Amino acid sequence: MLRGTGLTYQVTKTYSHNEGWSTAFRQPGADSHCHYIHGYALAFEFTFECETLDDNNWVLDFGALRPLKAWLQSHFDHKTIIATGDPHLEWFREGHKRGILDLIEIPSLGCESFARLAANRAEQLLLDEDQHNRVRLISVKVSEHSGNSAIYFPKGSS
Repeated sequence: MLRGTGLTYQVTKTYSHNEGWSTAFRQPGADSHCHYIHGYALAFEFTFECETLDDNNWVLDFGALRPLKAWLQSHFDHKTIIATGDPHLEWFREGHKRGILDLIEIPSLGCESFARLAANRAEQLLLDEDQHNRVRLISVKVSEHSGNSAIYFPKGSS
């Protein structure tokens, strides 16, 4: 049995670009073309760690992450994500009211912000599943494509 060996174990759970969660957003303060509405099929990679494996000799049961996948899909699949401080926010809200876009409002945008938001949800899931004393989230990586990504390390991660 591998439990309690004093070793550190890490696992990753990836939701790739192939999931097809197409997300549109813009960076209103950007001096580049990023101030236009544009989008990506975002990919998410979560890294979890523990020192004591569970009764199945796992860091965690990947099946227990179904609520995380559902949350990602509900927030990033064919959504238009706009910052709450966007000067054209009312225009996007009107588009949502008219049924031409599915609007999500968050304080800030970009892979960095998306990674932090997803990390907060993953950490809440660990709490909900009563795994937070044994398993911890190390990082969340969000990729727009193979060339652009950001990694968020929650406080207390290595």
